[in-house]
Amino acid sequence: MLSLQDMQDMQRALQDKHKGQWSQLTPQYGRSCLLWAVEEFGEVVSVIKKRGEGEIMHNPQVRAAFVEEFADVLMFLNDALLCYDISARELSAAYEEKHNRNMGRDWNADDKDYLPAK
Repeated sequence: MLSLQDMQDMQRALQDKHKGQWSQLTPQYGRSCLLWAVEEFGEVVSVIKKRGEGEIMHNPQVRAAFVEEFADVLMFLNDALLCYDISARELSAAYEEKHNRNMGRDWNADDKDYLPAK
């Protein structure tokens, strides 16, 4: 199983292979990486819309295409992380902190100011 660090290393290797052809992983290029991630996420949604959840879960060919589109999203997100020099360690720490905060949240109380009661 790949770690986030493994994925970032793989993206660096891919970028190195195309050095001089592709834009460098700089903060100025980060916006493009995020926009491409959104585009790829649209392709994930497109599989859901066109083929449905049943085929994603039970048709190996559709599932493979669905998972591949998710991999594309992660590749561009990892490129964006690299553009902004966010390490696997830094993201992991932020993820864990956010998870712990979410575990203690009262979602209904947080929403009461802008969502009407049922």
